[in-house]
Amino acid sequence: MKIDSSLPLEYSTEENRLKIFGFWIFLGAEIMLFATLFTVYFTLETRTGSGPTGSEIFELTPVLWETFLLLSSSFTIGLGVHAMRLGNKKAMMTFFIITLILGLGFLGIEIDEFVTYVHEGATIQTSAFLSALMTLLGTHGAHVTFGFFWGVAILIQVAKRGLNPQTANKAFIFSLYWHFLDVVWIFIFSFVYLKGLIS
Repeated sequence: MKIDSSLPLEYSTEENRLKIFGFWIFLGAEIMLFATLFTVYFTLETRTGSGPTGSEIFELTPVLWETFLLLSSSFTIGLGVHAMRLGNKKAMMTFFIITLILGLGFLGIEIDEFVTYVHEGATIQTSAFLSALMTLLGTHGAHVTFGFFWGVAILIQVAKRGLNPQTANKAFIFSLYWHFLDVVWIFIFSFVYLKGLIS
Protein backbone atom coordinates (compact mmCIF):
# COMPACT_ATOMS: atom_id res chain seq x y z
CA MET A 1 0.00 0.00 0.00
CA LYS A 2 1.63 3.21 -1.22
CA ILE A 3 1.14 6.16 1.11
CA ASP A 4 1.36 9.69 -0.28
CA SER A 5 2.54 11.78 2.67
CA SER A 6 1.90 15.02 0.76
CA LEU A 7 -1.86 14.47 1.12
CA PRO A 8 -4.06 14.54 4.24
CA LEU A 9 -4.05 11.15 6.01
CA GLU A 10 -7.59 10.29 4.89
CA TYR A 11 -6.59 10.79 1.22
CA SER A 12 -3.10 9.28 1.50
CA THR A 13 -3.72 6.02 -0.39
CA GLU A 14 -5.44 5.22 -3.68
CA GLU A 15 -7.89 2.98 -1.83
CA ASN A 16 -8.77 5.80 0.54
CA ARG A 17 -9.40 8.21 -2.33
CA LEU A 18 -11.64 5.67 -4.05
CA LYS A 19 -13.61 5.07 -0.83
CA ILE A 20 -14.22 8.81 -0.43
CA PHE A 21 -15.31 9.07 -4.07
CA GLY A 22 -17.61 6.08 -3.58
CA PHE A 23 -19.14 7.69 -0.51
CA TRP A 24 -19.91 10.85 -2.49
CA ILE A 25 -21.82 8.62 -4.92
CA PHE A 26 -23.68 7.09 -1.97
CA LEU A 27 -24.59 10.58 -0.74
CA GLY A 28 -26.02 11.26 -4.20
CA ALA A 29 -28.42 8.36 -3.63
CA GLU A 30 -29.25 9.75 -0.19
CA ILE A 31 -30.04 13.13 -1.77
CA MET A 32 -32.51 11.37 -4.07
CA LEU A 33 -34.11 9.63 -1.07
CA PHE A 34 -34.66 12.88 0.82
CA ALA A 35 -35.70 14.72 -2.35
CA THR A 36 -38.43 12.12 -2.77
CA LEU A 37 -39.55 12.50 0.85
CA PHE A 38 -39.64 16.30 0.52
CA THR A 39 -41.64 16.01 -2.71
CA VAL A 40 -44.18 13.74 -1.02
CA TYR A 41 -44.39 16.15 1.93
CA PHE A 42 -44.95 19.23 -0.26
CA THR A 43 -47.61 17.32 -2.22
CA LEU A 44 -49.49 16.27 0.92
CA GLU A 45 -48.89 19.16 3.33
CA THR A 46 -52.34 20.68 2.74
CA ARG A 47 -54.16 17.36 3.09
CA THR A 48 -54.77 17.52 6.81
CA GLY A 49 -58.23 15.96 6.79
CA SER A 50 -59.73 16.20 10.27
CA GLY A 51 -56.26 16.38 11.84
CA PRO A 52 -54.21 19.41 12.90
CA THR A 53 -52.18 21.58 10.53
CA GLY A 54 -48.49 22.33 10.91
CA SER A 55 -49.16 25.73 12.46
CA GLU A 56 -51.29 24.03 15.13
CA ILE A 57 -48.68 21.47 16.25
CA PHE A 58 -45.28 23.01 15.44
CA GLU A 59 -43.47 24.74 18.32
CA LEU A 60 -40.59 27.03 17.46
CA THR A 61 -38.53 26.71 20.67
CA PRO A 62 -37.71 22.97 20.49
CA VAL A 63 -37.05 23.26 16.75
CA LEU A 64 -34.60 26.11 17.38
CA TRP A 65 -32.85 23.96 19.99
CA GLU A 66 -32.67 21.03 17.55
CA THR A 67 -31.20 23.36 14.93
CA PHE A 68 -28.66 24.82 17.36
CA LEU A 69 -27.53 21.37 18.53
CA LEU A 70 -27.19 19.90 15.04
CA LEU A 71 -25.43 22.92 13.52
CA SER A 72 -23.09 23.07 16.53
CA SER A 73 -22.29 19.39 15.99
CA SER A 74 -21.36 20.19 12.37
CA PHE A 75 -18.88 22.76 13.69
CA THR A 76 -17.38 20.40 16.27
CA ILE A 77 -16.94 17.55 13.81
CA GLY A 78 -15.15 20.01 11.52
CA LEU A 79 -12.80 20.80 14.41
CA GLY A 80 -12.37 17.05 14.93
CA VAL A 81 -11.29 16.52 11.31
CA HIS A 82 -8.91 19.48 11.60
CA ALA A 83 -7.37 17.98 14.76
CA MET A 84 -7.09 14.63 12.98
CA ARG A 85 -5.17 16.25 10.12
CA LEU A 86 -2.80 17.78 12.67
CA GLY A 87 -2.25 14.30 14.14
CA ASN A 88 -3.82 15.24 17.48
CA LYS A 89 -5.67 12.07 18.44
CA LYS A 90 -6.87 13.33 21.83
CA ALA A 91 -8.38 16.55 20.42
CA MET A 92 -9.92 14.66 17.49
CA MET A 93 -11.61 12.16 19.81
CA THR A 94 -12.79 14.94 22.14
CA PHE A 95 -14.45 16.86 19.31
CA PHE A 96 -16.04 13.68 17.94
CA ILE A 97 -17.41 12.84 21.40
CA ILE A 98 -18.88 16.37 21.72
CA THR A 99 -20.42 15.92 18.26
CA LEU A 100 -22.12 12.68 19.31
CA ILE A 101 -23.38 14.21 22.58
CA LEU A 102 -24.92 17.08 20.60
CA GLY A 103 -26.47 14.50 18.26
CA LEU A 104 -27.98 12.68 21.24
CA GLY A 105 -29.42 15.96 22.49
CA PHE A 106 -31.02 16.51 19.09
CA LEU A 107 -32.53 13.02 19.15
CA GLY A 108 -33.86 13.53 22.68
CA ILE A 109 -35.75 16.67 21.64
CA GLU A 110 -37.04 15.00 18.47
CA ILE A 111 -38.33 11.97 20.39
CA ASP A 112 -40.06 14.29 22.87
CA GLU A 113 -41.57 16.15 19.92
CA PHE A 114 -42.98 12.92 18.47
CA VAL A 115 -44.41 11.88 21.85
CA THR A 116 -46.08 15.30 22.16
CA TYR A 117 -47.61 14.94 18.69
CA VAL A 118 -49.04 11.51 19.55
CA HIS A 119 -50.51 12.78 22.84
CA GLU A 120 -52.19 15.57 20.88
CA GLY A 121 -53.73 12.98 18.55
CA ALA A 122 -51.38 13.72 15.68
CA THR A 123 -50.20 10.30 14.52
CA ILE A 124 -48.92 8.87 11.24
CA GLN A 125 -52.47 7.56 10.58
CA THR A 126 -54.31 10.83 11.30
CA SER A 127 -53.83 12.47 7.90
CA ALA A 128 -51.76 12.41 4.72
CA PHE A 129 -49.93 15.53 5.97
CA LEU A 130 -48.89 13.88 9.24
CA SER A 131 -47.95 10.67 7.48
CA ALA A 132 -45.60 12.57 5.15
CA LEU A 133 -44.26 14.71 8.00
CA MET A 134 -43.47 11.81 10.32
CA THR A 135 -41.93 9.78 7.51
CA LEU A 136 -39.61 12.67 6.62
CA LEU A 137 -38.67 13.48 10.22
CA GLY A 138 -38.41 9.82 11.18
CA THR A 139 -36.11 9.01 8.27
CA HIS A 140 -33.81 11.89 9.18
CA GLY A 141 -33.91 10.88 12.85
CA ALA A 142 -33.08 7.28 11.94
CA HIS A 143 -30.08 8.52 9.97
CA VAL A 144 -28.88 10.55 12.97
CA THR A 145 -29.34 7.49 15.22
CA PHE A 146 -27.33 5.34 12.83
CA GLY A 147 -24.71 8.09 12.68
CA PHE A 148 -24.39 8.08 16.47
CA PHE A 149 -23.58 4.37 16.58
CA TRP A 150 -21.27 4.69 13.57
CA GLY A 151 -19.42 7.51 15.34
CA VAL A 152 -19.05 5.42 18.49
CA ALA A 153 -17.58 2.56 16.43
CA ILE A 154 -15.06 4.92 14.83
CA LEU A 155 -14.03 6.33 18.22
CA ILE A 156 -13.41 2.79 19.49
CA GLN A 157 -11.24 2.04 16.45
CA VAL A 158 -9.24 5.25 16.82
CA ALA A 159 -8.76 4.58 20.55
CA LYS A 160 -7.45 1.07 19.80
CA ARG A 161 -5.45 1.65 16.60
CA GLY A 162 -4.59 5.33 16.70
CA LEU A 163 -4.65 7.65 13.69
CA ASN A 164 -3.56 5.87 10.52
CA PRO A 165 -4.72 6.01 6.88
CA GLN A 166 -7.55 3.53 7.55
CA THR A 167 -9.02 5.10 10.71
CA ALA A 168 -8.58 8.63 9.33
CA ASN A 169 -10.42 7.61 6.14
CA LYS A 170 -13.33 6.16 8.14
CA ALA A 171 -13.52 9.23 10.38
CA PHE A 172 -13.49 11.60 7.41
CA ILE A 173 -16.22 9.67 5.58
CA PHE A 174 -18.29 9.74 8.76
CA SER A 175 -17.84 13.53 8.92
CA LEU A 176 -19.18 13.84 5.36
CA TYR A 177 -22.25 11.83 6.41
CA TRP A 178 -22.80 14.03 9.47
CA HIS A 179 -22.48 17.26 7.47
CA PHE A 180 -25.01 15.86 4.98
CA LEU A 181 -27.53 15.29 7.79
CA ASP A 182 -27.02 18.88 8.93
CA VAL A 183 -27.75 20.18 5.42
CA VAL A 184 -30.92 18.06 5.25
CA TRP A 185 -31.99 19.49 8.59
CA ILE A 186 -31.57 23.06 7.33
CA PHE A 187 -34.09 22.22 4.57
CA ILE A 188 -36.45 20.62 7.13
CA PHE A 189 -36.14 23.63 9.43
CA SER A 190 -36.73 26.13 6.62
CA PHE A 191 -39.33 24.44 4.42
CA VAL A 192 -41.23 22.30 6.93
CA TYR A 193 -41.19 24.07 10.29
CA LEU A 194 -40.80 27.77 9.41
CA LYS A 195 -43.05 27.50 6.39
CA GLY A 196 -45.60 25.55 8.45
CA LEU A 197 -45.56 28.08 11.26
CA ILE A 198 -46.16 31.11 9.05
CA SER A 199 -48.77 29.54 6.74
